[in-house]
Amino acid sequence: MNTVIRVHEYGGPEVLHVESLPIPTPAANEVVLRQEAIGVNFIDTYFRSGLYKFPALPAIPGMEGAGTVTAVGADVQDIHPGMRVAYPATPGGYATYRTIAADRIVPLPDAIGFDTAAAIMLRGLSVHMLLREVHCVQPGEDILVYAAAGGVGLLMCQWARHLGARVIGVVSTEAKAELARANGAADVIIGTDHVAEQVRNLTDGRMLKVVYDSIGKTTFETSLSCLAPRGLMVSYGNASGAVTGVDVGTLAAHGSLYLTRPLLMTYIAQRPALLHAARELFGLVERGVIKPRIGQSFALKDAAQAHIALESRKTTGSTILLP
Repeated sequence: MNTVIRVHEYGGPEVLHVESLPIPTPAANEVVLRQEAIGVNFIDTYFRSGLYKFPALPAIPGMEGAGTVTAVGADVQDIHPGMRVAYPATPGGYATYRTIAADRIVPLPDAIGFDTAAAIMLRGLSVHMLLREVHCVQPGEDILVYAAAGGVGLLMCQWARHLGARVIGVVSTEAKAELARANGAADVIIGTDHVAEQVRNLTDGRMLKVVYDSIGKTTFETSLSCLAPRGLMVSYGNASGAVTGVDVGTLAAHGSLYLTRPLLMTYIAQRPALLHAARELFGLVERGVIKPRIGQSFALKDAAQAHIALESRKTTGSTILLP
């Protein structure tokens, strides 16, 4: 049988139910994976709570994972049973076995383990999108990264340092500040009460070309205040709630700013883009430039506990589930 976590109604972690279903069979252009590790991300909590909607209920959350192909459907080419693969940004991950479109998986290099792959696919490709596509970070640039000790944040610190940028991280505790510094943050701000003033001091009044804000509602205005004229506000998460009711005149008042709300799925919609981003990510991991940190792991059946830990800000680095 196939152990899965299903949501029958939107709500808190208690709506994540452990169930047994038959092992699926692949349709045309699909494969079946036996998953070895599954990533847990804030976007999973958005779907569980109803902030983002599943196409239909009941539904299986989870957007990334890694495992071994066990079966392939008709018309699948270049993928065969026994292949080690990983995937990002594809719902249905909280399961021992799952089906997935063949064009959404990527071959996993032998040097990268399943746990590591599950910890970096959604997060690492998101960082590629943020630092290389949404805004191409340049050597010498100052950038602001919220949640700098989280799964995405630590990868951003490492990758941005590799690109020659100076990372100013925002975290909630001194322990997380130490972790962010150890992973490449040049400066760290603790708390969100006086971020703009501290950015002004750290940049000698220049402020920033780009801010990466994963917090959302409670930090949006503060983030705008950290930008130099014609700077770019990248809002890519809703940890404190969705940003709503934005007056576009605010962008003018803060200095003719740009605002974007990117989604990874848009940037890797075409398979060549997915493969290109994955190759760059895997290459940096194999060279030791990026060193993923799995801060905590849970059994698949304990997915609700993983959500509680994530939403209470008690996690650092990446969180994974083990079937």
